[in-house]
Amino acid sequence: MNILLPRVVKTAYRKEPLSSFILIVGAVDAVMGGVGERWSLCSFGVGIIALALLVRWFQSSKGQPVQFKDSPRLYLPASSSPPDPLPLLTPKHRRRP
Repeated sequence: MNILLPRVVKTAYRKEPLSSFILIVGAVDAVMGGVGERWSLCSFGVGIIALALLVRWFQSSKGQPVQFKDSPRLYLPASSSPPDPLPLLTPKHRRRP
């Protein structure tokens, strides 16, 4: 049991550190309030534990992002240069100032 508990805590904390931190804070508040017979602190800790479980449930319900199988739409042609070279522009008549 002594070896198993740190492994479980480490894996849970690595998966979701935010909800695990909130859960630990709530558990410490609940234990301190229960031992010191301060029931408001104990109930506050239990409320924080419930909040941590709610956050963990929301994080796990997000699931995997949806991946689209459609090919991307290309707005430019595949080659960067046009197939035929552009003609050179020559002035037809010159203007004299």
